[in-house]
Amino acid sequence: MYHLWYSDIYTDGLDPKSTFPRERYREVHARLMGCNRVTFHVPTPLAVEDIKLAHEPSYVDAFLAGELDAKAVRRIGLKPWTETIADRTLILTHGTVSATRHVLENGGFAGNLGGGTHHAYYDFGSGYCIFNDLAISALIARRDYGIRRVLILDLDVHQGDGTAAIFEKDPDIRTVSFHCGKNFPFRKMSSDLDVEFDPGTGDEEYLRTLESFLERDLAVFDPELILYQAGVDGLAADRLGHLSLTREGLQSRNELVFSVARQRERPLVVTMGGGYGEPLTCSVEAHADLFLQAAQD
Repeated sequence: MYHLWYSDIYTDGLDPKSTFPRERYREVHARLMGCNRVTFHVPTPLAVEDIKLAHEPSYVDAFLAGELDAKAVRRIGLKPWTETIADRTLILTHGTVSATRHVLENGGFAGNLGGGTHHAYYDFGSGYCIFNDLAISALIARRDYGIRRVLILDLDVHQGDGTAAIFEKDPDIRTVSFHCGKNFPFRKMSSDLDVEFDPGTGDEEYLRTLESFLERDLAVFDPELILYQAGVDGLAADRLGHLSLTREGLQSRNELVFSVARQRERPLVVTMGGGYGEPLTCSVEAHADLFLQAAQD
C-alpha cells in the first residue's frame, strides 16, 4: 500500500486570483481517489521548531506573524495572500515530513501530493516556495532517526537553488539537480551535482543522462534515504519549462528512479514539484502518473 499525504488546503489555501496553478492539487487527488493501492492521510501543521532546523528563526517568525515586507512577499510570488497562507504552508510542509517519517519507520515509498519547495532559502522564500520541505525533512531524518546520508534528487525543470544553498557545506546531504540551464532561477547556486540541459532537450538525451547518473552515483554515495523532487514542468506543453519531454518520457524517468530505489532497498519520498502545463490537464496527468507508478511498489 502506498501512503500519500494531502489536504484540501493545498488548493483552498491559495487565492483563486493567484497566478499559481492551485487547482492541480485537487485535480490530481480526484484522479487518484479510485486507486485501491493508495491510502490518503491528512497532514496537520508542522511544529515551528522543526521548520527552524532549516530556516532562520527570524524569517520563520516574521512569515507566521504576517510581518514579511513587500519585497519578501513579492519574491515568493503567491499573491494575493489569503488568511490561511500560514496554515497552508505548515500543513503542506508537514505532508513531506510525515511521508519521510513513514518510510524511515516502515521502509518502501511514500509521498506528499504537494511539496518539493526547493526555491526556499535559509532566510527567505522565492519562486512560490516559502519553507523548504526537502531540507526540513532531511534534517529531521538526521535528528530523529540517525540517518547520515541523504540524497535529494531534484528532477524539476528549475534548479533546486534553495536546497543547494542550505546544504552547500554539508557533505552528507547530497543535492543533485537536473534542470534547464536557461530558466529560473537566473542566478544559479552550486548543488553537489548540477546537470543543465539546453532548451528543447527531449526524452532520449534526458533519460540517457539520468540513467548514467543513477547507475554510477547511487553506488558511490549509497544514500540511506532518497527525497525525490518530481516536478513535471519539463513537459513540452509546460509554459515555464522550455524542455521538450513527453508524458511517456516522464513515466520512464520515474521508473528509472523507482527501480534503482527498489533494487537497493532504499526508502524514498516523492514530492510533487512544479507543473504549469497549458492546458493544465497535461500537468495533472503527469502528476497522477507519478503517484500511480510509486504505488506499484
